[in-house]
Amino acid sequence: MALTTQDIRKTATTAGYAAAGAADLTAEKIGQLVAEAPGRIEQLRNTDPKTVQERVTKGAKDAQAQVTAKFTEIAGSIDTDVKKVGQQVQDLALRGVGQAVSLAAAAGDGYEKLAARGREAVKTWRGDAEAEAPASEITVATEPVDEKPADAAGTADNRGGAQDEAKPAAARRTTAARKPAAAKKTEG
Repeated sequence: MALTTQDIRKTATTAGYAAAGAADLTAEKIGQLVAEAPGRIEQLRNTDPKTVQERVTKGAKDAQAQVTAKFTEIAGSIDTDVKKVGQQVQDLALRGVGQAVSLAAAAGDGYEKLAARGREAVKTWRGDAEAEAPASEITVATEPVDEKPADAAGTADNRGGAQDEAKPAAARRTTAARKPAAAKKTEG
């Protein structure tokens, strides 16, 4: 199946919206952290260092006990039978593939959620007037042109002015002063 221009545009806009959604989510989280920072700093100032040291020591002892127990369990359960080891390897491989597929699906869902959040954020950033416009349309701003009828007689004051005002800004040409070309030296 060949990629079409429409597919590429959709992918690019979805990626842009996902980036906008990620930026919006980041800004929200930073705002929360800034709001919570004074309370957390005050809590840290009021914390007793001995209490923190006791918690860390207790956590380290618990972790060491769990690792030792798990190692003993694994070492005791290793089968020397080659067939069982082969089956265990296959089971682990299948579990790994299953977990990879579920993680990929979760990543796709997260991507779509960020893209949806980005669409809403972009609508908010653009303002409500542009929120109703479809996302695939590109809005082009145009300048209104004041069209004043030119005098039929064309007075000396108004000969070029009325014509210039009737032209859109993009159609007017201005010529810049040119520098004279440098003289070529000839050897001979």
